Amino acid sequence: MQTLEERGYEIKRSKYISIRAPEQERFVRTKTLGEEYTEESLKTRILYREVSAGTTPAQDSKSQLRAAYVAVIGDVRILAEQRKKVPRKRIITTEYSVDNDLDVYRLSAQLSVISKDNIMSIGDLEGRITKLRAEYEKQRQEINNYIEEHNRMVSLLEQAQEYFALSKKGELTAAEQMKLNICRQGVNDSGIMTAADADRLREQTSQLDKKIAAIKERLDDCRQRYEVYKDIRDTYAEILQGDYISKLVEEERHRREQEVKKRKKCCKTFRKG
Repeated sequence: MQTLEERGYEIKRSKYISIRAPEQERFVRTKTLGEEYTEESLKTRILYREVSAGTTPAQDSKSQLRAAYVAVIGDVRILAEQRKKVPRKRIITTEYSVDNDLDVYRLSAQLSVISKDNIMSIGDLEGRITKLRAEYEKQRQEINNYIEEHNRMVSLLEQAQEYFALSKKGELTAAEQMKLNICRQGVNDSGIMTAADADRLREQTSQLDKKIAAIKERLDDCRQRYEVYKDIRDTYAEILQGDYISKLVEEERHRREQEVKKRKKCCKTFRKG
């Protein structure tokens, strides 16, 4: 979404995501493009884009968490085979099949994370979520402090450049003289006496840039892992309560009812025409 906004697209976030391209007159709901473009479908692809989920990992019979996932994946595959659930594609450009079902993929990806990270129980998962939240907040505060320091150094560099440029100039206007005095105060307070001092500050700023970029990458990884763990927790709660399968069945029933209504409406419009 951020990439689209950077390219000039307008995005409305409410119950449904709506997007308007540059020079397009009206917003378009992503949901109207098909089940593969709903917010939930898009979120699943983004969240699990780097998680392999093609096969079911070896199971530990002592893990109730993994056993529950294996069972529900089997049930969802049966629903997909019998066309009793909404046919959402994982890969949009490929024909729909059980192995190209987004819900099967999401559950398989979650099970892959559970096995790979050796998550043994829901209590273990909750503990990791709490730890990730604390780690994220710590890194967020750290990066904010570094960004504040980076902005200060950039401002100081600009003052230094202005100071050395004005110092070499002959006659100065009153405004330039005032600016020179302000810049002189700033560079003197920071110990920047020569161009070499300014070069060292520039190198320090460059190193801080790299440090900020590294922390941002760790922050993104932490946030993604946190979101994946939360998604697993919420999904597992639905599985335990028996809501996951029933929700898929009800969703498909509602979809078919809407299709019938649309066909009836089209028939009425055709007769009137």
